[in-house]
Amino acid sequence: MAKLTMKQIVELGRKIIAESPGGIHYADLVRRISKTSPENSVGVIEVGIWNLHRKFPQEIAKPSRGLFMPVGAPPEPPVGKGGTPGQAETVKDESAFYAPFAEWLKNDLDEVTEAAPLGGAAIGRRWGTPDVVGVYRPERGDVVQFQPEIISAEIKIDPQQPVVAFGQAIAYRLFSAKTYIAMPKSLGLEEQARLESLCMLFGVGMALFDLDPKKPEFAIRVRAQRFSPDMFYVNEFAERLKAANAELFKRLF
Repeated sequence: MAKLTMKQIVELGRKIIAESPGGIHYADLVRRISKTSPENSVGVIEVGIWNLHRKFPQEIAKPSRGLFMPVGAPPEPPVGKGGTPGQAETVKDESAFYAPFAEWLKNDLDEVTEAAPLGGAAIGRRWGTPDVVGVYRPERGDVVQFQPEIISAEIKIDPQQPVVAFGQAIAYRLFSAKTYIAMPKSLGLEEQARLESLCMLFGVGMALFDLDPKKPEFAIRVRAQRFSPDMFYVNEFAERLKAANAELFKRLF
């Protein structure tokens, strides 16, 4: 295909956005145009599309950073009602993802020495019981020893609950050095962008996953930052965990 003019790049960008009711990320838009016309450099394409929402405010919106969306586009349908086929009907138990996430947190992210499912109100307090809890502790051969750190995670299978997940993850910071949120990939692009920005702002880790317990394919979006928890609540959490599940406490600590 012949090299596109700047006007043609702009028009192609408008067309792609108009055909993306759920929105399209800036980088994906650049890739789509570049794939259509590889003769144009990425830099030239970026010059043509970076401010499309300002050039055409009546037809293109930018609801969050790096996301273009057609004005007046209906919200993305919830999962199971026009969204990703069959996921809501086949996956009803959030706890099915606890063990896979614990394994991913340990083996893929290498954030913990040991991790395990917890969930629900297993140790007595709903907002004080992470879905997954892990501990990062020194190994015997480490030259520099340090105090064990608790890492907590909140997992949601309902894409309508990002705010709830974020609030719970923040609450876990009382006793956790790091906290993570895991949300389904069916979460709308605008919600993804807003949640990602919040996580970056407050140091919460964020991951997305497929609603398939056998193959969730967790993908990191934001790495959690380390914070100093309140040692009063660290000890309170440890005591409650020990009282409720001595075997898990021994395994973690």
